Amino acid sequence: MKIDAVFEGGGVKGFSYIGAVQVLEKSGYVWNQLAGSSVGSITAALLAAGFTGEEMKEYFLKFPLDQLGKKSGISRIPFLGPALSLEFLNGIYSLSPLEASLVSALKTKGKVTFGDLPENKLKIVVSDITQNRMAILPDDLPLYHLSPDEFPIARAVTMSASVPFFFKPLTLDGNLIVDGSLLSNYPIWLFDSKETPRWPTFGFRLSGSPRVHQQKKVKGLVDISLALIKTMMEAHDKRYIESHNAARTIFIKGIPVSTTQFDISNEEKLQLIELGKQAAEEFLAKWNFTEYIHRYRA
Repeated sequence: MKIDAVFEGGGVKGFSYIGAVQVLEKSGYVWNQLAGSSVGSITAALLAAGFTGEEMKEYFLKFPLDQLGKKSGISRIPFLGPALSLEFLNGIYSLSPLEASLVSALKTKGKVTFGDLPENKLKIVVSDITQNRMAILPDDLPLYHLSPDEFPIARAVTMSASVPFFFKPLTLDGNLIVDGSLLSNYPIWLFDSKETPRWPTFGFRLSGSPRVHQQKKVKGLVDISLALIKTMMEAHDKRYIESHNAARTIFIKGIPVSTTQFDISNEEKLQLIELGKQAAEEFLAKWNFTEYIHRYRA
């Protein structure tokens, strides 16, 4: 059966999506339209380009995650560096390693720009903090005087994954663009219509473990800024989700790492993948599309 899929943002926790993807593919589901915020946009983009769950696993295990937590440029100046980088560059770390890695990976599938994908195959959520609005890429690119067909997929994903204050944001027509999770962390509504759906939309959500939350001294502009964003992103786990959306959501629970924990080992990555597998298997054991339609969409 075809499925549309929407992946929530959640930083490093997103490794667990790979396990869920593998289970769904093994069960015979075929990806139709895909969407995501932040790390969810990475998963959605790779699937839209034709990556299988096993190929995604190989890609993520090789990805130099620790590079995302390395300071560069003026942020390396002792003591004052992070504050100066925030003041002049609007972020401390660079997402260049992510964008370069995605460009290379997508080229192997011949899917570099949105024009290389079927129409409406992929939708990436970003936050435009200059205009105080959410934007959906590639749909909204004409508003920024840009051609959707020519816009790089990797650039859109990098924008959506740009956690405010942590990463230096990119721009669209002079507008600062940051993490899509800031305004819509779980855009499961993207593929909904008034008609009875012919195939389901599955959502994928990430939930942490209580032991991840540890007390930390917060002092100074940099600490306060980073703590604010960490709190906001972790708080998404606790938001209420309406019953008709919960019924079609694969909840990946008990994830023992935090959103910005970039120093996890390959062993920990494999543990996250296993959590995704377990969550998908539990979901499919109870899922019935006919019952869902009768209860929520008839």
